[in-house]
Amino acid sequence: MGDEKRMRLRGVHHVTAICRDLDRTIGLYRDVLGLGIVHDGPSDDDPAARHVWFGTADGSLVSFMQYPQLPEGVVGTGSTHHFALRVDSVEELQAWRDYLRDRGVDCTDVLHRSAFHSLYLRDPDGHVVEIATAGPGFGAGGPPA
Repeated sequence: MGDEKRMRLRGVHHVTAICRDLDRTIGLYRDVLGLGIVHDGPSDDDPAARHVWFGTADGSLVSFMQYPQLPEGVVGTGSTHHFALRVDSVEELQAWRDYLRDRGVDCTDVLHRSAFHSLYLRDPDGHVVEIATAGPGFGAGGPPA
């Protein structure tokens, strides 16, 4: 029993959201935010739905499934408040703020969150997207020993 393998979550693999128009979504995530398209095709879960995966250099993924016929979402229990993309520094975050505003993308000022700094914007379908610094962070944390 000394060779027991520990089950440990290593991070978030991806987040998938629903959008009305993937071309409009690509216009923000690829053309403005600079995320690369990793895959664009039918969804494995629903072959009738187009599914686009966006990736970052560190392997983080966010994907969108296109459902133009669905009604707008309702915020409440079971919905997602926001997801966050990471940058290295406050200076880089300030540059993002200026870049986004120069391109007509409405975003908040840079906010100090104690453990990090961030700003917020909404994508074309109303998803709240946060851009946040990596640190100083919440401390060591991690799984229990």
